[in-house]
Amino acid sequence: MYLKRKIDKYLHEWKADKNHKPLIIRGARQIGKTESIRHFADAEYGNVIYINFALEKKYASVVSDGYEVSNIIKNITLIDPEKKFVEDDTLIIFDEIQEYPDIATSLKSFRIDGRYDVICSGSMLGINYKKIHSNSVGSKTDYQMFSMDFEEFLWAKGYTDEHVEEILSHMKALRPFSETEMNVFKGLFLDHCVLGGMPEVIRTYIENGSFSGTLEIQEQIGLDYEEDARKYAEGLEQTKIISVYRSVPSQLAKENKKFQYNKISKNARSREYTGCIEWLADAGLISECYCLNYPELPLKGNYDASKFKLYYPDTGLLVASLDEEAQQDLRMNKNLGVYKGALYENFVAEAFLKQGLGLYYYKKETSSLEEDFFVRTQDKLIPVEVKSNDDRSKSLTALIKNEKYSDISCGIKLADSNVGFANGIYTFPYFCAFLIKRYLAIQNPA
Repeated sequence: MYLKRKIDKYLHEWKADKNHKPLIIRGARQIGKTESIRHFADAEYGNVIYINFALEKKYASVVSDGYEVSNIIKNITLIDPEKKFVEDDTLIIFDEIQEYPDIATSLKSFRIDGRYDVICSGSMLGINYKKIHSNSVGSKTDYQMFSMDFEEFLWAKGYTDEHVEEILSHMKALRPFSETEMNVFKGLFLDHCVLGGMPEVIRTYIENGSFSGTLEIQEQIGLDYEEDARKYAEGLEQTKIISVYRSVPSQLAKENKKFQYNKISKNARSREYTGCIEWLADAGLISECYCLNYPELPLKGNYDASKFKLYYPDTGLLVASLDEEAQQDLRMNKNLGVYKGALYENFVAEAFLKQGLGLYYYKKETSSLEEDFFVRTQDKLIPVEVKSNDDRSKSLTALIKNEKYSDISCGIKLADSNVGFANGIYTFPYFCAFLIKRYLAIQNPA
């Protein structure tokens, strides 16, 4: 059972562009990169050459005679005579290229030659990407892939683009959802929170019609990520990388979610963990949310790199890391318990990341003023608050009303509430988070 993905449309558009370059697809392990590429390849090409550098070490010698296309093809066919190359109808897939980043040097030759299309991918590309990029600069196109977002989850459940457009229309018109709509989409949202977006997890959930077997898959993915740290983290202390990764759930459960090294171990210092967070981010295992120096535009360059929060790019893996009692309550009763603030906030961070929105927050040291996230239009900065209860949005109101914050004229609140607008605050249910970028593109809140 193939699960429809957003990359499907991108791949067809890439092939349709007569000037397309070799493509490199980046993303963490087990998010469905290879499955999507091969699904596209089988539908669009009469001939597909698939080489996995992790499983087929013999192909590491294909550039031994240089990077020219003719020499590479000669060596591939020497290793496997059954592989045939048909001009203008062949897609070459180089998979797991983190095992052999030197292959990226050949992309310039494939670009100039033009007879064959090339797609590269790898589960740990980020850690070797500087080398890969320098070897192929100007000769490739990059695509960042993630696990399935809420829209892709809706597709997997049988919902259509029309259903998504209907949700967006409620946001645009500030038209409340009906009781049925709220109940259905809220239920789907909570399921997606628990499951996350790993395709194998979603497929198992749909085939079984329940959560049965999904936790075991999630836990194994978490173990695989830790094993990757042990395998690929050269020059760094692997145990510290794993300690940082494991500490994210407990750090998010704190009232002050700012990442603190002394919460990993009592006497831990930031200098002892130099490179660990960068490694995890490059590997696609965490996402960083930086504290703004001041709530104003621009966002880039206006933050303190020493103050940040960390999230899991897949909320399902965060849920899978919680204690056994919380797991049972979440899966059986949909009760988010003491973790609800952390889970909702992680889900919004995940949704923003997958839309290509930057992750920034603000906390004023001399007061209680703080805001969870910020997004922007062309000329406006919009604070976004994630509420796990019905408390008033004091910080959001303060940012809107304070004349010092001239870039801010309104805010967005994501909560367990229906659509609404009051005092400059647009309120949307949590399940609308995946549409914020599209909403801002067609609507200019003021």
